[in-house]
Amino acid sequence: MSVDDNTPVLRGCIKLPLDRDELVEVTSKAKDYAIMHGAAMRSKTSFSPDSLNFAPFVLVPSSFPRKEFEKAIALQPIINRLMHNVAHDEEFITTTLAETIKVDEFTANLFNIYRKVLAHGFTQRISLGMLRSDLMLESRCPELSPLLDSSAGGGDDDDVDADVEEQEQRRANDAKAKTKAKGKSAKVGGRTSSAYCCWKQVEINTIASGFGHLGPASKTIQSFVLRELGHAEKLQRMPKNDALACLCIGMVRAWDIYAKPQAVILFIIEDVSYNICDQRFHEFYIRENYPHIKVLRRTLTEVHREGKLGQHKELLLGSTEVAVIYFRAGYEPAHYPSQGEWDARYLMETSLAIKCPSIQYHLAGTKKVQQALAQPSVLERFINDPEEMKAVGKIFTGLYSLDDNEAGNANYEMALRTPEKFVLKPQREGGGNNVYGVDIPDALKRMSRVERSAWILMDLIHPPLSQGYMVRPGGDMPPQIVDMVSELGIFGVVIGDAEHIFHNYQAGHMLRTKLSTANEGGVAAGLGALDSPYLIDSDDEDGYF
Repeated sequence: MSVDDNTPVLRGCIKLPLDRDELVEVTSKAKDYAIMHGAAMRSKTSFSPDSLNFAPFVLVPSSFPRKEFEKAIALQPIINRLMHNVAHDEEFITTTLAETIKVDEFTANLFNIYRKVLAHGFTQRISLGMLRSDLMLESRCPELSPLLDSSAGGGDDDDVDADVEEQEQRRANDAKAKTKAKGKSAKVGGRTSSAYCCWKQVEINTIASGFGHLGPASKTIQSFVLRELGHAEKLQRMPKNDALACLCIGMVRAWDIYAKPQAVILFIIEDVSYNICDQRFHEFYIRENYPHIKVLRRTLTEVHREGKLGQHKELLLGSTEVAVIYFRAGYEPAHYPSQGEWDARYLMETSLAIKCPSIQYHLAGTKKVQQALAQPSVLERFINDPEEMKAVGKIFTGLYSLDDNEAGNANYEMALRTPEKFVLKPQREGGGNNVYGVDIPDALKRMSRVERSAWILMDLIHPPLSQGYMVRPGGDMPPQIVDMVSELGIFGVVIGDAEHIFHNYQAGHMLRTKLSTANEGGVAAGLGALDSPYLIDSDDEDGYF
């Protein structure tokens, strides 16, 4: 992510600044409203299991172009299918990660589990994928990208399950129409430039894809704020967001497939859960809407202590059978402090329970795999439709291998020459692990040729700015107007085995916004803020500065 003095600025949904007294009053209300509607986290600096802080949020929604939002919505089922196919291609995963597992111990441990499960055969062939495709607008595209025409709508809030079925049926029957996006211009620094021309993929998350609750919750907060400020008419431009319901429906459908009424859904959690509301609301949604399904929460350590396989390789916690395992932990080395946690992961992978994600899905989400997918010749392996392949290919920004071969060494030299154009990314989730710009040469020079293969190089994205009030616990009161950039996440659910996909649908969205000066943007990591999109059209008054 890169911004400079010539970075274009998207116009906000309301005129700023607000009157100081009005700003103080509405901010105070919004903080309380956030806590009382579950947009909250436990403090990392003064942790207590008995108290919550509101999660950082942007006071009013940030602008996002409607056509690009709808394109992302339409593409998600295709991305779901792509990742499902990748996860079930043993040769591709093995070949792609061959160099990485030589130097990255964490990925190697995951791969060893994968290899052992393959050797014995998958006890459970069905996987549940709850993905999140993260993207940013790009203001410096070399060309305009085609858009997929699609509706981002749905049915009533009380019939989300019907919406999901309608979405899957509509996608199965619809022809995929194409159109061309027109450039949007903005005046910045006395000259005209493109405010955006397309969006680019940042990454695809296949494990612990969070904010299914906090995404919709941010819309709830900002809708309240807009009404308080007398702008209720703006709410129609905030798209419906049923992420929590759609993701939970995915778990329930997997539970239905398992078909044992007494079996439970198991959430795998960290020893300390800071992002507690986002996790608990998934649990509570299932319990409130499907009271016959019990949900348990266990750490990897507890599964190691309590877990065992039954006569038919069913996973048992004590005497309780587990139908579905939902990993909200297990994506970073700190979650495996001893061999016991790795043994627990292997136990679960060899069990009959349906995993979210299964070990093959987890590996499909590594940066190295996504770097390989950015090559058109590789996409052909997984997407048969030429138009779909073209559409997906255009969302990838430049991703480059750093393996010790001719191409990798050339990419290494390129990064040393022009580091300001890139970001260096490891095989890690959770935020705070990337290396940016001028810091890249020193980082690369400290690595051996072999060690470099655990990293990939990615083109830096140049998103347009938005301006608004970012509200944080302990922050300025009233908050100040700041320059921000946003990252949109589109959720997807896919359930199937190597031969068949039983369910595949887009499952809502979330928007994270960070200061334009910040490289990382994770809300749970304390670097970003909850937000939601305010959809703008090229031909309306809510254009650009």
